Amino acid sequence: MDQINVFAPATVANVGCGFDVMGFAIESIGDEISIKKTGKPGLKITEITGCEGLPTDPEKNVATIAIQALLDSLNNKIDYGFELKLSKNVMAGSGLGSSASSSAAAVLGVNELIGKPYSKKELVQFAMEGERAASGLPHADNVAPSLLGGFTLVRSYNPLDIIELDYPKELYVSIVHPQIEVKTSDSKKILKREITLKDAITQWGNVGGLVSGLAKGDYGLIGRSLEDVIAEPVRSMLIPLFHEAKESALNEGALGCSISGSGPSIFALSKYKNTAKNIGEAFKNVYHSNEIEANVYVSNINPIGAEIIK
Repeated sequence: MDQINVFAPATVANVGCGFDVMGFAIESIGDEISIKKTGKPGLKITEITGCEGLPTDPEKNVATIAIQALLDSLNNKIDYGFELKLSKNVMAGSGLGSSASSSAAAVLGVNELIGKPYSKKELVQFAMEGERAASGLPHADNVAPSLLGGFTLVRSYNPLDIIELDYPKELYVSIVHPQIEVKTSDSKKILKREITLKDAITQWGNVGGLVSGLAKGDYGLIGRSLEDVIAEPVRSMLIPLFHEAKESALNEGALGCSISGSGPSIFALSKYKNTAKNIGEAFKNVYHSNEIEANVYVSNINPIGAEIIK
């Protein structure tokens, strides 16, 4: 095989209380990458569509940085290279894991072309290097669900330990993306360096409750646990109409609502598809009535993650 096309889904990270450790994959939205072998070693990006301003320099693009981390890990160096064409459907700065989608698709594709020396879960460590380039920190809360699908939990970063979580298959997500950009690196700068013991205890309890609620299919527990007392109070200040959007989602029956990743996208979980659609309409009304452009997505949880496509 000399050429391959790969899709990696967009993701919701943090999931309220799970800052930098929890995430899930969504359907339909994601990045596609076409990768082909070339005659000599090296990486080259020949085309990027769907998003302006992204670097084609392989030392600066998250996809090629992730690939290089994978190639550097091999005991037997390969004597050929790769050319990439990126189709971006996840906007940078959207809070939906744009850099993670590209990094996940890139490492899955190259891993396939070199004979699959690594499992999907093992590829997370290399995709994280793309995240390091994008935000300064090699976090896995986006790349893990983008690669693996479903809900994931990063139990530990040292050593890296990714847990794939059980979750009810009737769970749906509604997402609104106000058309502004919030850079992950900037949103991390405004977070407090220290938190109170009281807030830490609250957050730990909610993470445990959310994991338990997902496993048991206890929607009430899921809703009660979707509370973030650490990042949301600060980051919500960067998102116009956040509190109005959250209130509208809860009024339509959302289990809970919070910021997707570093924002500005906002997500709400719900049990039924019709409820999720109603929440999406409520999100849309909040922003459109205030003359702010916003994209709305309604999806179930993507169970597959990154995949080879025709």
